[in-house]
Formats: sequence, C-alpha cells, structure tokens
Amino acid sequence: MLLRRRRGACPLLYALLMTGVATGRPGRPAAATREDALTLAADRFLAAERVDVRGIALELGLGRATMHRWFGTRESFLGEVLAALAEERLAHIRDAIAGSGPRALLDCFDSFNRELAATNGLRALLANEQERALRVLTSSGGVVQPRMVAAVERLICAEVDAGTFAPAIAPASLAYAIVRLAESFLYNDAIIGIRGDTERLREVEAVLLGVG
Repeated sequence: MLLRRRRGACPLLYALLMTGVATGRPGRPAAATREDALTLAADRFLAAERVDVRGIALELGLGRATMHRWFGTRESFLGEVLAALAEERLAHIRDAIAGSGPRALLDCFDSFNRELAATNGLRALLANEQERALRVLTSSGGVVQPRMVAAVERLICAEVDAGTFAPAIAPASLAYAIVRLAESFLYNDAIIGIRGDTERLREVEAVLLGVG
C-alpha cells in the first residue's frame, strides 16, 4: 500500500496523510465560495460593522485577487450584498401579506420601506460612508437600483398576470417610479443619512398604485 507507514517515516507527516485519506480530501480545508463571502459580508452589514473586503478574504482564507475576480470593486461587492438582502426581504414580506392586487402591493412596499428605514446597518453605512453608500444604493449603473426595480416589477407583473391589478402605466415604469420614490423619501443627503419619511412615501405610492 502506497501510504503504509515505512520504518523511520515521520509520524506527523504520516498522520497528516492518513487524515486526508480518512476524510476523502487533502489536509487543507476546501476553499470558501463566492456565496460564503456574500454571507459573511451580510452578517457584518446587519451587525452595523464595516464591510471590509480584505478582512473577509482573510477570514475565509481567500486571496484578494479572488475577491476582485468575483466582485470587482468594493462598491460592487457592497452592492451585491445589499441587493441580495433586499430581494430576499421584499419577497419574504410579500409572501407574509395576505390578499392580492394594489392594496397588497402597497402594504408590501410600505412594510419593506419601514424595515429599511429602521435597519441599523444601513444607518451606519450612510453615516460612515455617505457618498459611497448613496452611489451604491441609488446609481442606475450600479447593482442595487436595477435589481430592486426588477424585483418590484416581478411583484407587479404577478398581480397583472393574476388579473388582480391593472396599472395605469407599464409595470417597468411603475416599478422604476416606486424605487426612485423610495430613494428620495428614505435617503437623506444630510449627515444623519436616513430621512425615513415613510408616512408620506406610503401616500404617494398609494396614488401610483391607484389605491384610494
């Protein structure tokens, strides 16, 4: 047998080799995945901590080159993290709301907006990295805004397809307007970072959705 211990062989080397055989893998652990990096970064964000690309790579045993290949810049990485969290929460909130049609959509968007305004991680990001945060959150050429528009449009189209909603404008345009409105009412360019004007935001979204 190739790995049979020879007389005089190093005990430590032999033990390491046999560990690899017993587990079906070499002695070093498997490399972390792209999803692992996003998950760890989401945990940092939700804990209101800075999303440090270098620190995340170090903790996961990844090289900086790998992180750059996966995400490009830190802003793109942040955008991926925030977009994934927002998509997940929006879908979860809609699933939890009973009913259908424009009223259900309004309740969904309102609940999402209020949750967003109360997120400590978002407040910390806007307070500590204001300009970068606004670019990540509101740029049409970034990650977050296009994905949020697409997520809202999917919810609108689901109601349209079900015959429970007949919007006055195209779903794509309506979704874009709802997302841009939320940006204007929630994010403040003042130092406090979040305006959180959710009451008036709901009123305007109700008009857009045709809810009396």
